[in-house]
Amino acid sequence: MLQTPSSDIIVIQARRPAPRRVVVIGAGPAGLTAAKTLMDRAPGMKPIVLEAADEIGGISRTAMYKGYRFDIGGHRFFSKVAEVNKFWHEVLGDDLIRVRRMSRIFYRGRVFDYTIKLFNVLFNLGIYESARVMLSYVKWRARPAPTEDSMETWVMNRFGGRLYMHFFRSYTEKVWGIPAKEIRADWAAQRIKSLTLGRAIWNAITARGNDTSLIDEFGYPRLGPGMMWERVRDLVVAAGGTVRTKSAVTRLVHNQSAIRSIVSIERSADGSEKTSVINVDHVISSMPITTLVAAMDPPAPDHVREAAAKLRYRDFLIVTLILNHPDPFPDNWIYIHSPQVKVGRIQNFRAWSAEMVPDPNHASIGMEYFCQRDDGLWSMDNKDLIDLASKELAAIGLAPVSAVIDGTVIRQPAAYPVYDAEYMENLEILKNWLGTFENLQTIGRNGMHRYNNQDHSMLTGMFAARNVLGEKLDLWDVNTERSYHEEFTVSDAKRSEAA
Repeated sequence: MLQTPSSDIIVIQARRPAPRRVVVIGAGPAGLTAAKTLMDRAPGMKPIVLEAADEIGGISRTAMYKGYRFDIGGHRFFSKVAEVNKFWHEVLGDDLIRVRRMSRIFYRGRVFDYTIKLFNVLFNLGIYESARVMLSYVKWRARPAPTEDSMETWVMNRFGGRLYMHFFRSYTEKVWGIPAKEIRADWAAQRIKSLTLGRAIWNAITARGNDTSLIDEFGYPRLGPGMMWERVRDLVVAAGGTVRTKSAVTRLVHNQSAIRSIVSIERSADGSEKTSVINVDHVISSMPITTLVAAMDPPAPDHVREAAAKLRYRDFLIVTLILNHPDPFPDNWIYIHSPQVKVGRIQNFRAWSAEMVPDPNHASIGMEYFCQRDDGLWSMDNKDLIDLASKELAAIGLAPVSAVIDGTVIRQPAAYPVYDAEYMENLEILKNWLGTFENLQTIGRNGMHRYNNQDHSMLTGMFAARNVLGEKLDLWDVNTERSYHEEFTVSDAKRSEAA
């Protein structure tokens, strides 16, 4: 308030309303994209991003060990979503390099093309087994399962029972740790997409090559996917936002209709802890939806907490091996369908980017294992895991144990939401209850318990940011089968909502 010296007139200095306080929980692709989108579209906003882990990027981070860089799970930067492609290019510029796509399947001591190519399969399986595959395909096409309620029936209806047995069952059960018949068909529809054996035959006859839903080349950050998210973090901070690591959200205090404050515990470098309370106007959460429900204060109703407790995640660890010779294979990764070994997929990091490997005379190999935190694999000593991975690499025939000169282990909890028989019913209960909070949105793979690729996780973050600014976009419409096959933009979501 200012008073003029020449009169008794009181002049009230106009003030702009303070920027709305937005807290983003999680500094993975979805959360960081949401924060940057908010700041790009409303420069006065200064979101606070809280990340429980020591590092940002989530499963899309890049780990380092003695100068070697490791991609946690492998991340191809390819999308049919125009907004996402623009975001990647704006952030990375020339550091988004082009990489040739190559991945294959190891099974029965042979390497098969991926995606499945008819003549390659027939050659590797032999005349007798190939005939059985074709007869099985004809049988299932003539008399398909009337209800596609599981991943098993979904695949059999499109490929036949014999090909399913060879190329889908063993790997799927290795990844998820449960029988394929207990996995919902939603997962197959989302991940295998529109490929069928009939299309593979047609492509082989017409020499069209790979199915059009797949790609021959993709973008990749020169120093791994973490390079992307480190850049986004820096841009958010430079524009006045906040990104706090080692800040675990423990409580979301609400009044039944809106979140009013966030309570987090921050760990310092010396191991001490400090509790912080942040009053909020909006919350965008990418933390596991099960953890979100457990943190609500007052607690969620009993039936909601029971539904959350039934949702499951699959954990993941990668054993990185340094070999004393150059790359043993040219692929980005190889899928290991052989039940004789525990490893599910093997990455060759130089095939992603030459700068991931500092020594041209060495190879850097990632042995990926799917597990649970309460099983023996997850809790195994690092040295024992490196020994196991070395022996399995040798058993597959890619490199002798003696070639392994070093290694390390990276563990990633809650890497994959499990699509079991009950997940949809339980998720719907959580969606309905969380939807009653007017200022809360859930985004990303874990925040929505949906097996999103990186681009669709990012799109949910973009949508959430735009909703904070007044739009009404349906986050749950992202990564439907339609959005994966076609060009998908914000205008598509608006049309979907209007319909």
